[in-house]
Amino acid sequence: MSSSAGSFKRERKSVPYIFIGDEAFPLSENLMKVYPGQLPKRSKERIFNYRICRARRVVENVFGLASSVFRVLRKPVLLEPEKAQLVAVTIACLHNFLKRSSDSAAIYTPPGTFDYEENGRVIEGSWRAMNNANMTSLFPIRKIARKPPLKAKEIREESAAYFLS
Repeated sequence: MSSSAGSFKRERKSVPYIFIGDEAFPLSENLMKVYPGQLPKRSKERIFNYRICRARRVVENVFGLASSVFRVLRKPVLLEPEKAQLVAVTIACLHNFLKRSSDSAAIYTPPGTFDYEENGRVIEGSWRAMNNANMTSLFPIRKIARKPPLKAKEIREESAAYFLS
């Protein structure tokens, strides 16, 4: 039985579903955020940060577009939870329907609508200009220093290792 350094296989641990937050949120078992500070290129932590930021950008683009078209999302939704859920699901279905056809997608999401990356630089999408004027549904969150639980750090480490593969 021969063994080489390249044949070592790391056993993956199971990790929970997570939410992705920015620096304002505390790291927890169900909420991941980027590693702080300047990180060396190609490091596990920097790759993790890139992937997390990319995922956040996708969510921000979709919510930004949805709130610019479906204005009910521009301020707090003052409905019973069941009705608010119905509104959210309806908006998701309408968004997917409008994106499905190339004709409606050309009107709903013309080129330049979403943020995109060019030569390592993020170019902001046009939805941001449409939303900045009247966006009142999200309030700034104060950044509070908190020591994350060990389990949260372990989940982030396992996720970062997974992103390398």
